[in-house]
Amino acid sequence: MPRKRKVKAREGVHRQKVEESLANLGKEVVDDITKARPPRLKIPSRSTSNIIYDETNRYFVLGPHYGVRSAGSLKQVKKFAQLMCTADFCRDLIRSGKFATLREMYYTAEGWDAGPFRDQGESNVILEDLEAAFGLKRESLGLTPEEDGASVYGKLVVNEGGVTIDATKAGRAGYTIPPTIDDVDFIRCRAKRVIAIETMGMYHRLVQEKAWKKFDALIVGLKGQAARATRRFLKRAHEELGLPIAIFTDGDPFGFHIAMVIISGSAKLAYINHELAVPDARFIGVTASDIVKYNLPTDKLRELDIARLKQIQKDPRYSNEFWQDEIKRMLELKKKAEQQAFSKYGLSYVVKEYLPEKLGLKG
Repeated sequence: MPRKRKVKAREGVHRQKVEESLANLGKEVVDDITKARPPRLKIPSRSTSNIIYDETNRYFVLGPHYGVRSAGSLKQVKKFAQLMCTADFCRDLIRSGKFATLREMYYTAEGWDAGPFRDQGESNVILEDLEAAFGLKRESLGLTPEEDGASVYGKLVVNEGGVTIDATKAGRAGYTIPPTIDDVDFIRCRAKRVIAIETMGMYHRLVQEKAWKKFDALIVGLKGQAARATRRFLKRAHEELGLPIAIFTDGDPFGFHIAMVIISGSAKLAYINHELAVPDARFIGVTASDIVKYNLPTDKLRELDIARLKQIQKDPRYSNEFWQDEIKRMLELKKKAEQQAFSKYGLSYVVKEYLPEKLGLKG
């Protein structure tokens, strides 16, 4: 039976909660000033020493250490003022129902009383402070990155800004995941699983071969390292639609990393991995064992690849037997392989043979 969800004005409810968080910050600052106290804000430390791999939840989280932004410190007063201006800017975006790019906010700051940022790196750090302080994503604050979203093809119908979109009728590339994916309602889904694909070349191959129909799947093109909105889409598809997530990447350390960021999150975003990571997602990408089993065309590992493999070999996210065996074997083979290597056996081979076996649908 298709999964149906009633539209619940998700966008309005979500924005109201975010605006309340920002309003409470303003009230606390006013309260401090009224009581002749320097306004201050506790911000979780994002230093590497405060980033912990949570064995229970299976993703990186922030530890207990905090820093303080205070208007009572001459060294911090400008940054505190810029943080407040950023919060005010985000509140105005939320109230108006508009969005701005990170670059637009950087230039807007040229007109702030708090003074402009030295560069966009500085404005990004201030925004990260705000995200960490409230456990909110920048997209929830009305700010979006510059890059285009990933694509989804399959039996999924969504409501985005009052417009109903069918992911099988949104053009050859499918439905584009917006940065504001939390404002999108899932109306109907007839898929049974999600297959996330590293390269857009392989994504289009699977769409052309009708893999979405053959496997009852939503096919998601990651465009390399998955953007935050893409990871949030996968998280929501898993939790709200009950769909298992499978990740198909190249057989190299960077393909492994792309998959692991989806599964266990990244250290950089430890403060919001609870909204992005999908610990139950399954890796079905090319392995060292596949290189041997399918006699795939390969490239020689570069020194950079070898160094990266040795690095992830010590990463707690790769501690289980499967990953340790495959990393060791790749180092022994000194070879890597791309998704497209299966084209050696024909353009449709990956859909007819490889994926059915990996998904446990063969036979």
